[in-house]
Amino acid sequence: MLDKLKKLIDVKSIVTLLLTIVVCILTLKGQFDIKEIYLMIIAFYFGTQHQKNNGKKEE
Repeated sequence: MLDKLKKLIDVKSIVTLLLTIVVCILTLKGQFDIKEIYLMIIAFYFGTQHQKNNGKKEE
């Protein structure tokens, strides 16, 4: 349990969560519409995580 919490507390995870919260709030207010940019950021983050996990399995 503590190991999973440690993994959540890294810079990329914190930035991703903050970006998600800010985008949600601004979108609900109608002041923000960057769906394409946001989706690219999230896809890049999860793509690198997936690649990193696959690299560990092959070793």
